[in-house]
Amino acid sequence: MNSLLDYYLWIVVFHIVAVMSWMAMLFYQPRLYVYHTEHKEKKEFVEVVKIQELKMYKYIGMPAMWATLISGTLLIIINPALLTGDGWLHAKLFFVLLLVAYSFSLGYYRKELAKGNYSKKGSFFRAYNEVPTVLAVLIVGYVVTKTFSLSFTLITLLIGSFIIYKVLNHKPKEEKN
Repeated sequence: MNSLLDYYLWIVVFHIVAVMSWMAMLFYQPRLYVYHTEHKEKKEFVEVVKIQELKMYKYIGMPAMWATLISGTLLIIINPALLTGDGWLHAKLFFVLLLVAYSFSLGYYRKELAKGNYSKKGSFFRAYNEVPTVLAVLIVGYVVTKTFSLSFTLITLLIGSFIIYKVLNHKPKEEKN
Protein backbone atom coordinates (compact mmCIF):
# COMPACT_ATOMS: atom_id res chain seq x y z
CA MET A 1 0.00 0.00 0.00
CA ASN A 2 1.27 3.47 -0.90
CA SER A 3 2.00 6.04 1.74
CA LEU A 4 1.98 9.82 1.41
CA LEU A 5 5.75 9.65 1.06
CA ASP A 6 5.26 7.88 -2.28
CA TYR A 7 3.40 10.97 -3.50
CA TYR A 8 5.80 13.55 -2.06
CA LEU A 9 7.16 14.79 -5.40
CA TRP A 10 3.66 14.95 -6.90
CA ILE A 11 2.59 17.06 -3.94
CA VAL A 12 5.62 19.30 -4.56
CA VAL A 13 4.51 19.70 -8.20
CA PHE A 14 0.96 20.55 -7.10
CA HIS A 15 2.34 22.97 -4.51
CA ILE A 16 4.47 24.81 -7.09
CA VAL A 17 1.55 25.14 -9.53
CA ALA A 18 -0.72 26.36 -6.72
CA VAL A 19 1.88 28.95 -5.69
CA MET A 20 2.18 30.15 -9.30
CA SER A 21 -1.60 30.58 -9.56
CA TRP A 22 -1.79 32.37 -6.21
CA MET A 23 1.06 34.69 -7.16
CA ALA A 24 -0.67 35.52 -10.45
CA MET A 25 -3.58 36.90 -8.45
CA LEU A 26 -1.31 38.67 -5.97
CA PHE A 27 0.54 40.40 -8.83
CA TYR A 28 -2.51 41.32 -10.94
CA GLN A 29 -5.27 42.14 -8.45
CA PRO A 30 -3.74 45.45 -7.27
CA ARG A 31 -3.22 46.45 -10.90
CA LEU A 32 -6.97 46.03 -11.43
CA TYR A 33 -7.50 48.31 -8.44
CA VAL A 34 -5.29 50.93 -10.11
CA TYR A 35 -7.50 50.78 -13.22
CA HIS A 36 -10.63 50.85 -11.06
CA THR A 37 -9.63 53.92 -9.03
CA GLU A 38 -8.08 55.89 -11.88
CA HIS A 39 -11.07 55.40 -14.21
CA LYS A 40 -13.91 55.59 -11.68
CA GLU A 41 -15.76 58.14 -13.81
CA LYS A 42 -16.05 55.58 -16.66
CA LYS A 43 -18.94 53.51 -15.29
CA GLU A 44 -19.02 50.84 -18.02
CA PHE A 45 -15.27 50.30 -17.74
CA VAL A 46 -15.48 50.05 -13.94
CA GLU A 47 -18.25 47.44 -14.18
CA VAL A 48 -16.02 45.24 -16.37
CA VAL A 49 -13.07 45.72 -13.97
CA LYS A 50 -15.31 44.77 -11.00
CA ILE A 51 -16.12 41.47 -12.70
CA GLN A 52 -12.42 40.83 -13.34
CA GLU A 53 -11.58 41.69 -9.72
CA LEU A 54 -14.20 39.29 -8.39
CA LYS A 55 -13.28 36.40 -10.67
CA MET A 56 -9.53 36.82 -10.17
CA TYR A 57 -9.87 36.95 -6.40
CA LYS A 58 -12.65 34.46 -5.71
CA TYR A 59 -12.13 31.84 -8.41
CA ILE A 60 -8.37 31.91 -8.95
CA GLY A 61 -6.56 33.57 -6.08
CA MET A 62 -8.30 32.24 -3.00
CA PRO A 63 -8.57 28.60 -4.16
CA ALA A 64 -4.89 28.75 -5.17
CA MET A 65 -3.96 30.20 -1.77
CA TRP A 66 -5.77 27.39 0.05
CA ALA A 67 -4.25 24.78 -2.28
CA THR A 68 -0.81 26.26 -1.54
CA LEU A 69 -1.36 26.19 2.22
CA ILE A 70 -2.80 22.67 2.26
CA SER A 71 -0.12 21.18 0.01
CA GLY A 72 2.62 23.01 1.91
CA THR A 73 1.27 21.65 5.20
CA LEU A 74 1.22 18.14 3.71
CA LEU A 75 4.86 18.50 2.67
CA ILE A 76 5.85 19.40 6.23
CA ILE A 77 3.77 16.55 7.67
CA ILE A 78 5.43 14.08 5.29
CA ASN A 79 8.91 15.49 5.89
CA PRO A 80 9.07 17.12 9.35
CA ALA A 81 12.86 17.23 9.05
CA LEU A 82 12.27 20.39 7.00
CA LEU A 83 11.64 22.16 10.31
CA THR A 84 15.19 21.48 11.50
CA GLY A 85 18.19 23.52 10.46
CA ASP A 86 18.94 27.21 10.71
CA GLY A 87 15.34 28.43 10.53
CA TRP A 88 14.95 28.97 6.80
CA LEU A 89 11.55 27.24 6.77
CA HIS A 90 10.38 29.23 9.78
CA ALA A 91 11.33 32.46 8.00
CA LYS A 92 9.60 31.25 4.84
CA LEU A 93 6.44 30.41 6.78
CA PHE A 94 6.47 33.84 8.44
CA PHE A 95 6.58 35.57 5.05
CA VAL A 96 3.94 33.19 3.68
CA LEU A 97 1.69 34.29 6.56
CA LEU A 98 2.29 37.89 5.46
CA LEU A 99 1.22 36.88 1.94
CA VAL A 100 -1.94 35.32 3.38
CA ALA A 101 -2.70 38.56 5.23
CA TYR A 102 -1.97 40.47 2.03
CA SER A 103 -4.42 38.22 0.15
CA PHE A 104 -7.18 38.94 2.62
CA SER A 105 -6.39 42.66 2.43
CA LEU A 106 -6.93 42.47 -1.33
CA GLY A 107 -10.35 40.97 -0.62
CA TYR A 108 -11.12 43.88 1.71
CA TYR A 109 -10.10 46.45 -0.90
CA ARG A 110 -12.10 44.63 -3.59
CA LYS A 111 -15.25 44.88 -1.48
CA GLU A 112 -14.60 48.55 -0.69
CA LEU A 113 -14.11 49.42 -4.36
CA ALA A 114 -17.22 47.41 -5.32
CA LYS A 115 -19.19 49.63 -2.89
CA GLY A 116 -17.74 52.74 -4.50
CA ASN A 117 -15.49 53.58 -1.56
CA TYR A 118 -12.41 55.17 -3.09
CA SER A 119 -10.41 55.88 0.06
CA LYS A 120 -7.15 54.78 -1.64
CA LYS A 121 -5.68 56.27 -4.79
CA GLY A 122 -4.12 54.51 -7.75
CA SER A 123 -0.66 55.46 -6.45
CA PHE A 124 -1.35 53.48 -3.26
CA PHE A 125 -2.28 50.37 -5.25
CA ARG A 126 0.77 50.79 -7.52
CA ALA A 127 3.00 50.74 -4.44
CA TYR A 128 0.97 48.00 -2.77
CA ASN A 129 1.47 45.93 -5.90
CA GLU A 130 5.20 45.68 -5.06
CA VAL A 131 4.65 43.89 -1.73
CA PRO A 132 4.18 40.34 -3.08
CA THR A 133 7.32 40.70 -5.20
CA VAL A 134 9.45 41.54 -2.16
CA LEU A 135 7.93 38.67 -0.18
CA ALA A 136 8.37 36.26 -3.10
CA VAL A 137 12.07 37.13 -3.39
CA LEU A 138 12.53 36.31 0.30
CA ILE A 139 10.51 33.08 0.14
CA VAL A 140 12.20 31.79 -3.00
CA GLY A 141 15.61 32.73 -1.63
CA TYR A 142 15.03 30.67 1.51
CA VAL A 143 13.64 27.70 -0.42
CA VAL A 144 16.40 27.57 -3.00
CA THR A 145 19.29 28.04 -0.58
CA LYS A 146 17.68 26.11 2.31
CA THR A 147 19.28 28.64 4.64
CA PHE A 148 18.30 31.73 6.58
CA SER A 149 20.45 34.78 6.01
CA LEU A 150 19.76 37.88 8.07
CA SER A 151 21.76 40.03 5.65
CA PHE A 152 19.79 38.69 2.63
CA THR A 153 16.54 39.34 4.50
CA LEU A 154 17.46 42.88 5.56
CA ILE A 155 18.89 43.85 2.18
CA THR A 156 15.80 42.50 0.38
CA LEU A 157 13.47 44.34 2.76
CA LEU A 158 15.49 47.54 2.43
CA ILE A 159 15.54 47.44 -1.37
CA GLY A 160 11.85 46.49 -1.46
CA SER A 161 10.96 49.34 0.89
CA PHE A 162 12.93 51.77 -1.25
CA ILE A 163 11.13 50.61 -4.41
CA ILE A 164 7.74 50.89 -2.70
CA TYR A 165 8.65 54.38 -1.46
CA LYS A 166 9.71 55.47 -4.95
CA VAL A 167 6.56 54.06 -6.56
CA LEU A 168 4.36 55.69 -3.92
CA ASN A 169 6.02 59.08 -4.39
CA HIS A 170 6.38 58.95 -8.17
CA LYS A 171 4.99 62.04 -9.86
CA PRO A 172 4.06 61.41 -13.51
CA LYS A 173 5.52 63.82 -16.05
CA GLU A 174 3.09 66.28 -17.55
CA GLU A 175 1.96 65.21 -20.98
CA LYS A 176 3.29 67.47 -23.71
CA ASN A 177 0.89 68.85 -26.32
